Amino acid sequence: MSKRPVIGLTLDAEQPGGYSKMPWYALRENYFSAIADAGGLPVGLPHDPVLAAEYLALCDGILVTGGAFDVDPALYGGGTQHETVVLKPGRTDFELAVTRGALRADKPLLGICGGEQLLAVAMGGTLVQHIPDVVAGALAHEQPNPRTEAGHDVGITPNTLLARIVGAARMSVNSAHHQAVATAGPGAVVNAIAPDGVIEGIEHPQYRFALGVQWHPEYQIDPNDIAILRAFVEAARHG
Repeated sequence: MSKRPVIGLTLDAEQPGGYSKMPWYALRENYFSAIADAGGLPVGLPHDPVLAAEYLALCDGILVTGGAFDVDPALYGGGTQHETVVLKPGRTDFELAVTRGALRADKPLLGICGGEQLLAVAMGGTLVQHIPDVVAGALAHEQPNPRTEAGHDVGITPNTLLARIVGAARMSVNSAHHQAVATAGPGAVVNAIAPDGVIEGIEHPQYRFALGVQWHPEYQIDPNDIAILRAFVEAARHG
């Protein structure tokens, strides 16, 4: 049996309260179990940008996770911060450092939900700060039904890495975001779009594996969700 590739997952950060009276890290269990199911060895990454290069040296691939916060619009020329925007500067600083380092090293990257948005910013792209203010007739991208169920479908762009991985024209996905990618960045490609036109996935063909999806494949709602995770882990295995 071949050695499992080490996949570094960015943790979330919370202020005192709930689990601890001190600041604490957290991540849903299904992020870790889904990567293990896909053949990887998942490890959590604390938020120290100074250590980003050393974490990268330990990892074969990087998964930038989602969370209930946003990328600072100052990082992509987004103008005045929308009233709905919530920031976690320490987390974003680390995630940008480790993402940019992985891109420089051409180390496989997967961005999920907010991680896809962070990947877009790292590649020179921009974000929509609040979908309802920008997209007329937008779907309920913060779906009212449980995250363990699909919220809507997405169309997969032909002739993309994502299309090659899933082998399908459409996927059913969950939806838990109020922001979205506006532009994917120079050379990057949009690989999935919601029925209302909102960008749901991006990738960059310059790199071996630099892929972002707006939904959460770790929930494995669509049969092809596990294919995305397996393709990422296999890219990390052969790095």
